[in-house]
Amino acid sequence: MKFALGIEYDGSQFAGWQMQKHGTRTVQECVEKALSNVANQPVQVVCAGRTDTGVHATGQVVHFECDSPRDEKAWVMGVNTQLPNDVASVWAKPVADDFSARFSATARQYRYIISNRQARPAVLSKKVTWKHGAFNVEAMHEAAQALMGEQDFSCFRSSACQAEHANRNVHWLKVSRESDYIYIDIEANAFLHHMVRNIVGSLIMIGQGVQPVSWMADLMRCKDRNQAGPTAPADGLYLVKVTYPKETAIAHAIFLPNFS
Repeated sequence: MKFALGIEYDGSQFAGWQMQKHGTRTVQECVEKALSNVANQPVQVVCAGRTDTGVHATGQVVHFECDSPRDEKAWVMGVNTQLPNDVASVWAKPVADDFSARFSATARQYRYIISNRQARPAVLSKKVTWKHGAFNVEAMHEAAQALMGEQDFSCFRSSACQAEHANRNVHWLKVSRESDYIYIDIEANAFLHHMVRNIVGSLIMIGQGVQPVSWMADLMRCKDRNQAGPTAPADGLYLVKVTYPKETAIAHAIFLPNFS
């Protein structure tokens, strides 16, 4: 039988999602170990999006197959007794045999959080990115609209990216401010390696007045990663939602981290 599972994790102490050969701590390793203990047999998972070192998730989705007769409660409550405190199973649901957490997804949504105040954060030091000084959030939002639709995102593509091409479809992108926090929310059909963090790095330069609003459109036209801003830190990035077709009946509640 095949199940889909909603996973939440604090990525601060993980070397990303994907299993590593050298025994580095990863989210995948923790999840598979917990599921295997509950199932009493080896279980492997496929995730919707492989997050990098230090990146968090409130809406990660995985699927796995298992012959053990366990109900949904066991895959949530039982699995959570086997997981470390920085990972949690949030929901579980049986799915069709042809469901794939990765390939059935139609959209993924991320939130990036910037703490914009004079003093660096202490409690949230690994949960947000800190930038002091004045920020023009309206200019950031205006510039971000140049990224809408299906386009070539080569200028925001990591050199380590293994995707066949750089075309992605950004559905929407919003930059907003609440108190001392700037929120950058973006949804697309899929993302290139480091794409969100690279976009944020350029938006930060626009927000600080280093570059004009028109620069974002210029970057999209030049398709040169070397011309764009630096990669923003992983600390402030969260995978918050994965969307699937209605027929999968996966419509879980979205949790947007908010520190305002």
